[in-house]
Amino acid sequence: MNLTEELRELLRSEGAVLVGIADMRGVTGCAYSAGAAVALPLPRHIVRDLQTAPTLEYLEAYSELNRRLNAIVTAGEQFLLSRGCEAYAQTTERISAEKDRPAAVPHKTVATRAGLGWIGKNCLLVTPRYGSAVRLSSILTNAPLKCDEAIDSSRCGNCALCVAACPGGALHGALWHAGTARAEIVDVDRCYDTQREVFRRAVGGERDLCGKCFAVCAYTQKYLAEGGD
Repeated sequence: MNLTEELRELLRSEGAVLVGIADMRGVTGCAYSAGAAVALPLPRHIVRDLQTAPTLEYLEAYSELNRRLNAIVTAGEQFLLSRGCEAYAQTTERISAEKDRPAAVPHKTVATRAGLGWIGKNCLLVTPRYGSAVRLSSILTNAPLKCDEAIDSSRCGNCALCVAACPGGALHGALWHAGTARAEIVDVDRCYDTQREVFRRAVGGERDLCGKCFAVCAYTQKYLAEGGD
């Protein structure tokens, strides 16, 4: 296997369900030429509950998926470093502690450029297989990887289920294309304020977690319709 296939196999062996390789050249604030995006789906039964309100089980799953993703991308970083390549795993610890680090580009940017999906009207990644019911992470690298074809425009069409479901009316209904500013899609302050209020009412505590916009997504619903947990 070549380096790209070795990296894919390593990430999958560590538990990644979706893996894509991105061409990161020209991305503002990114000091690396390539990236690897990985994703894990949320269990169906948790997503079904989110159509009503966030739950404590969702919070626990959210944290557990982040832990698993951190382990996956850290293993990928170590693999690339062992091959003499520069690499930076964008773990939750690093991103939260180093928000101004130029390499810490959004996971969604890496994922769209890696062909995993597009940005929906909910301002989240939408994947053909799991909708928006995924957690993401990424590795940035200068390794000479063979990149997948990027997705640079929305496939949401006229669907506006997430827009209608947003309890704070924070979604503008805009169709994304590469380069679209986040503010064109979502009122970030209203979204965060609403998430905190929704979570406080449903679970208690202070977390910016809601989930309704991705739980009702038409692509997420296809995933749920397959049945099982």
